[in-house]
This record gives sequence, structure tokens and C-alpha cells, in this order.
Amino acid sequence: MSQANVFVIGLDEENIRTLRAVPHAVEYRFHPLLSVEELQHGEIPVAELLEKAQKQLDAFDGSIDAIVGYWDFPVSTLVPILAERYGTRATSLESVVKCEHKYWSRLEQQKVVDEHPRFALVDLEGEPRPPEGLRFPMWLKPVKSYSSELAFGVKDEEEFAAAVAEIREGITRIGRPFEFVMRRLQLPPEVAEAGGQACLAEESLKGVQAAVEGYVYDGEVTVYGVLDSINYPDTPCFLRHQYPASLPEPVQLRLRDVSRRVIEQIGMDWATFSIEYFYDAATGEISLLEINPRHSQSHAELFEYVDGVPNHHAMLSLAMGRDPDLPYREGPYEVAAKWYHRQFTDGLVTRVPTAEEIERVEREVPGVRVTVKPQEGQRLSDMPGQDSYSFELAHVFVGADSEEEMRAKYDRCLAMLPFEFAEESDRDGDRESGRGNDRESEQAA
Repeated sequence: MSQANVFVIGLDEENIRTLRAVPHAVEYRFHPLLSVEELQHGEIPVAELLEKAQKQLDAFDGSIDAIVGYWDFPVSTLVPILAERYGTRATSLESVVKCEHKYWSRLEQQKVVDEHPRFALVDLEGEPRPPEGLRFPMWLKPVKSYSSELAFGVKDEEEFAAAVAEIREGITRIGRPFEFVMRRLQLPPEVAEAGGQACLAEESLKGVQAAVEGYVYDGEVTVYGVLDSINYPDTPCFLRHQYPASLPEPVQLRLRDVSRRVIEQIGMDWATFSIEYFYDAATGEISLLEINPRHSQSHAELFEYVDGVPNHHAMLSLAMGRDPDLPYREGPYEVAAKWYHRQFTDGLVTRVPTAEEIERVEREVPGVRVTVKPQEGQRLSDMPGQDSYSFELAHVFVGADSEEEMRAKYDRCLAMLPFEFAEESDRDGDRESGRGNDRESEQAA
């Protein structure tokens, strides 16, 4: 049987196992296209990356059947650009940029839904001043960033000015290459005027967080999962993503409806998406935080544990022109989560868990997979893709038959995963006991 040649932009070891676990995996031959390191480190040289990818594809002696990716910018934008050149299936570049340019995304959202915060652009050139009509607390963020990079919650004018200063300093790393992509499109005047190195202010949202995942097959929007996004106490940093969500069914139905309307407005097709929300149980309000024009690779194991198939299956099926037709609750576990083991102060890493120690954890604790993030000898602040408040030490995927069992498995894993630092720092340690806070966070990867 001949295999389809599937080029995966940023193919990494953490995802290769779940890619090979999808239905029809024997029909695919996966080829890496560009490395994660060159896609995520430093200022992103999009033009050079595009040229390098095209050279590899042009030199390939065989059919190019699909080009896919599950990472944020620049992968999300490279996929439609390359798909158009090589005749593979993908959503349009315009639909991707409508999602990823936070200001343009808000302009599109407000055309079809009211479930979004008040927002306005911030003048980065003049004296830092909150936009008229917005109230503290609020969030400041570049119109394009990832992993909550340069996103700051501020509660007064002093914090506002400090956040503007930091954003000014670092906005070019993503903003300048993003403008290279924007120049390929016919932009609305207000988006063209803002550009890719602008700053957006949004009033802070309250409640618990949730994520919605879905796909568009030949113009039809399908939502296949709703997840809880749970933060560390009194921080905007994710503690875990948990599937399935514990929100009331009527709330989940509203999330699905809003998701369908905004995705149809943006014009996505033949693509996966994930959308983040807040739900305030006290008022009954839901608010859309952001739209990602891709599924979350962070959730691949969760869908595999609970539904029986990694969410990568939807991406691959759509790229091949097939309806994903995902299974439901056919996995080995009732609940699953991706936990983020974090540290909240900087430090020099002098010891990380060894491969043998990780293998022991995965062998002795059923339904667990571990990925360590820093390297020995690395300073945490030198790690790419971290949020503005913490550093990731490990990702721990846990499947279980109850939330209580899942928590116990995670605690057991942490006890078996030793990290050491050259400086005293505020270690992760405590797990949260509640579900929400009034701070905002954005989905990593």
C-alpha cells in the first residue's frame, strides 16, 4: 500500500508518538519540515524559513500530499502559504491572520457576537496612557505574540506604564516577522494602520476558563470537545488543562454556539481551531478570550486518553480531504489532564530528571507521560516561549478514572521528578484547590 507524504512543520519528539497513534497512521509517511528550534528562537526569520521549506519541498522526489502544523506563529501562517504553492489543502492565509492578529480578530468577533471584552489599541509611541473608555484592571498584549509572551495584567497607571515599556522593548521579535506575512494580504484600513507591532488593551475577564476545540470540514463547523483550563491560585498561569470540562451542559452549548458563529465569520475551512473563554458563574456571562487557528497539540494525549484518538487525527484527516468523524468516549480513561509543573522565579538548572527516572515514572504510574522542558545548565529565563510570570519545568499528562485519582497520580509523579537549581527559588509545590480567579491567561502552544 502506498503511503501519503505528509510534511509536518516543526515535527518534534513530543508529538511524533501521538501522530503515529491516529487512525490510518499506516497510510501516512511523516516528513519533518523545519525544526522547532529555528521556528521559535530569537526573531523569527519568516522569509528565510519559507525559502528553506520551499527548497526542501522542491527537492523532494515524490508526491507532496499534505503540509500540516500544530504550532503557533510562524507555523500557523506557513501552512497556508505553502499549501497554496504546492496545491495541498488548508484554510486561507487571511482566515489565519484574522485569528492571530488580536485586534483584527476582535473586530471580526464583534460583528457576530457580544461575548467579548471591551478593547482598544494602545499608543506605543507617545506617553503611555490607558485608552479612553477602558477600565482597570486590564490586560496589555501585542497584537501578535504566543505563549502569553509580553502579556501583562495591570491594575493601575503605574503598572500600565511599566507594561508598555516592556512591550516596546520586545515587540519586534514577533511583530516584525508577522508584518512580513501581513504584507501578503489586502488588509482592512484599520488593521493596516495598526500593523503587526501594535499593542492591544482589553478589560480583564472574570470567572473560570475553558477551551473549545473543533474543525471545519467543507464549510461545516464541528465542535468536538470542551476543556477546563485551571490556573495556579492567584496567578494567570495554567496549572492544567482538563478533559472533559466540568461546566454545566447549557454553558457548554453556549460556548459551542459562539464558537460556530465566530469561525463562520472568519471564514476558516479545512482546518482545526481552538478558542479560549471565560465563564462567570455569578453573572452567567461567557467571554471569548482568543481564537487559535489550529488545534492545541497540548491536548493530543487528553483526547487520546478519553475519546480514544489524539486530536491530531482531525488535522490530518482534513489535510487529506476526509471528514475526521472523531470517536466519543472510547478511550481507556474517564478524565485526563495536562499538568504544568512550574517555577515562579528564575534560576540556573543544575539537575533535571534523567531519562531513566522519567521512564520509571511512566512505568510505575499507569496512564502518565512526562516531558521535561529545561536542560541542565540552562537558565530558566533563557527558555523560549514562556509567559510573563513563570517558567515551565515539566509537562505531565495524566489519565485516570476520577479527578481524585488523577490528582494523586500527579502528586506521585512530582515526588519522583527531581529538579535542582543553583539559586534559591520559589518552587512549584502547592496545587490549587479552587477552579478560577479573575486573572487572564492565554493558551500555550
